Amino acid sequence: MVLRVQKYGGTSVATIDNIQKIAKKVADDYSKGDDFVIIVSAMGDTTDDLINLAKQISDDLDLREMDKLLSTGESVSSALLAMSFHNLGIEALSLTGAQAGIHTDSFFSRASISDIEPSRIIREIEQRKIVVVAGFQGIDGDEELTTLGRGGSDTTAVGIAAAMDADICEIYTDVEGVYQADPRLIPNVNRIDEISYEEMLELSSEGAKVIHSRAVELALLNETPIFVGSTFSDNRSGTLIQGSIDMESSNKVRGITHDRNVARVTVSGVPDVPGIAAKIFAPLADYGISVDIIVQNTGHDGYSDMSFTVTQDSLDSTLVYVKDLAAELGANEVTGDSSLAKVSIVGAGLQNSPGYAGTMFKALNDAGVNIEMITTAEISITCVIKQDSVEAAVKALNKAFLVNNSNP
Repeated sequence: MVLRVQKYGGTSVATIDNIQKIAKKVADDYSKGDDFVIIVSAMGDTTDDLINLAKQISDDLDLREMDKLLSTGESVSSALLAMSFHNLGIEALSLTGAQAGIHTDSFFSRASISDIEPSRIIREIEQRKIVVVAGFQGIDGDEELTTLGRGGSDTTAVGIAAAMDADICEIYTDVEGVYQADPRLIPNVNRIDEISYEEMLELSSEGAKVIHSRAVELALLNETPIFVGSTFSDNRSGTLIQGSIDMESSNKVRGITHDRNVARVTVSGVPDVPGIAAKIFAPLADYGISVDIIVQNTGHDGYSDMSFTVTQDSLDSTLVYVKDLAAELGANEVTGDSSLAKVSIVGAGLQNSPGYAGTMFKALNDAGVNIEMITTAEISITCVIKQDSVEAAVKALNKAFLVNNSNP
C-alpha cells in the first residue's frame, strides 16, 4: 500500500469544476488501494481578494487578524474537495492546519513549521478516509492561528509527507514539471525529468516558481522525494526531485531561471570600520527582512559604499529601517532601486570548472544586457540586471548553454 501526499495549487482548485475533476482523478487511484493526504491552496485569486477586502478597512493591517482572514481561503477549498469525495461515495474529511497537527513559531504572516504531529491524520487514514488539509496555516504555542507566508502550501505538503514517512510528495500545478527555463519565454525548452534536491533548491531560490525553496529545503533535510506535475495532464509526466549531485557526471547547466521581484538598497558613505555590516544587517533580520546579494565597494578616506538586494515588496520598509540606521552610523545617503531583476544559471560544479562565468558574461554582453551585480555559489552564478532586459538575457543564456550545449 502506497501513502501519497498530494498538493494542489490555487489554479488547480480555482473552480468547482476543477475541484470535482481532482476528486475523480484521486478516486481512481484510491480504488486501487493507495492512501491519500491532500493539501490544497486557496481557490484562484481568493487570497488577493481577501487582502483587498482588508485594505478597504485599513492600510495598517493587523497581522494576527490578517492570518485569521487569509487562512479561510484554504479552509474553503479543503471543505469543497472533501464534499466532492463524499459525492463520489468516498469517505473523506477536511482538516485545518491546527487539526492536522501543524505547529509553528509565532511570526504572523511568515511563520515557520516547528513540528508536525500527524496522529489525527493517521487515525483517519487507518479508517480508509481521504484526508484533505488546508495548506499555508498552522497554530503556535499560544494557540494562535498563523500562516506560513510564500510557498506555505508547498511547505505544508512536504512537512506532512516527511512527518508521515510518505512514499512520495506530489506537487500538482498548471505546468508539467520543472523546465530548463521559463516556457513562457522559451516555448520549446525541455522539461527536466529528474533533478537533485540541491539543484532544485538553487533554481527555486533564484526565481523558479514551480515549487517554493522552503519546501525543497525541507525535502532535502528529510530525504522526501517530490514529484512535480500538471494537475490535469493525462500522461502524468513531470519532474522527480530526489537524490544528491553527482559532481563528475552532472557538470553542466541544468537550468536557467529569473526573478523580477528584486530591489536594491545602496548605503553610500558608510564608515569603513569593523562591525559596520553587523550593525546594518542584524536589525534587518530582527525585522524579518531577508537580504540576498551583498556587495561592499572598497572605499577611500575611511568610507565605502554598501549595496544589497531585497524583495520589491519589502523595499519600502527596508528603506525606512536602513535610513534610521544610516543616520546613527553617519552614512551619507540611502537609495533604493526597484527596476531590477536577476538571472541565474544552475548546475553541478559550475564554480569548480573554468569557463562558465566567462561564457555567461559574454552571452549577456552580446545581447546588450548590462550586469549590475554578480554573486556565485557552488552550483549557480547569478547576475542582477534591469527588469526590461530579462527576456533578452534568458534567451541569450538559453542559446549559450542549452541550445548549443555549451559546457566549458
